[in-house]
Amino acid sequence: MMRENHVAPTDLIAPLFVQTGENIREPIASLPGQNRFSPDTSAKEALELWNLGIPAVILFGIPDSKDAIGTSATDPNGPVPRTIREIKRLAPEVCVIADVCACEYTDHGHCGILHGETVDNDATLELLGRVAVAYARAGCDMVAPSDMMDGRVAAIRGALDAAGCAMTPIMSYAAKFAGAFYGPFRDAAGSAPSFGDRRSYQMDISNRREALREMALDTEEGADALIIKPGLFCLDLVRDARERFDLPLCVYNVSSEYAMIKAAGQIGWINEKQLIDETLISFKRAGADLIITYHAREWAEAI
Repeated sequence: MMRENHVAPTDLIAPLFVQTGENIREPIASLPGQNRFSPDTSAKEALELWNLGIPAVILFGIPDSKDAIGTSATDPNGPVPRTIREIKRLAPEVCVIADVCACEYTDHGHCGILHGETVDNDATLELLGRVAVAYARAGCDMVAPSDMMDGRVAAIRGALDAAGCAMTPIMSYAAKFAGAFYGPFRDAAGSAPSFGDRRSYQMDISNRREALREMALDTEEGADALIIKPGLFCLDLVRDARERFDLPLCVYNVSSEYAMIKAAGQIGWINEKQLIDETLISFKRAGADLIITYHAREWAEAI
């Protein structure tokens, strides 16, 4: 009765890595307990998550082919559109969020189209708009651009509206920091950059005021919800954002945060279940409404 904050399964969004094929449920070594799925097994997983009370999934695609300009990201028969359609067939009430980025689809692993060895921000915006439209037409409930190009929310909003998808909302990765937070994710999605890093378009972890400016810009451009990533390392920004913005606020409990807990739990150094509970409640205490977390299924099963 006296507890100020609570976590419920309805607060959680489960990430799913999806690829083409059938009956695939392939364990990911760097993310113990997580798998790569095919569209059919993704839909079954989404239904099981729904039955546990988890209302939403966010999809990350692993394509069959890659090129320099991320062509396969817009393929209506690619892994993400196929999975969207399959989930909506088997579990229509599940909220399907489609991550919009180019890193999984480019052969160089960067989040946009290159000009030399530099990501061309403006050339990438057009690609992101087409990707968002492809996912919306497949039936997703929301798109989530994670590329961190300047102006992408406005560009995607314009592309969706022009394509007759005006009712598709945008949950923007508004403050996403560059760094060592995403190694297991890049292993799972095959999206590590082949050269350099992403510091020219993702944020410097030291910059708090800039993160608030980025969130304000995305809000002005028409974002319907905001994501802060990574989660545990940015609880100060979650509190800042909660006090400044009225939009739904989501944190991404990222792959390295998950992997550290799982690794320490496997060797018995921590009370894993209790630490997961305390991790999730810290996000709610800081002010988050929603939590993208790889812990979603195991936590919901445990309660």
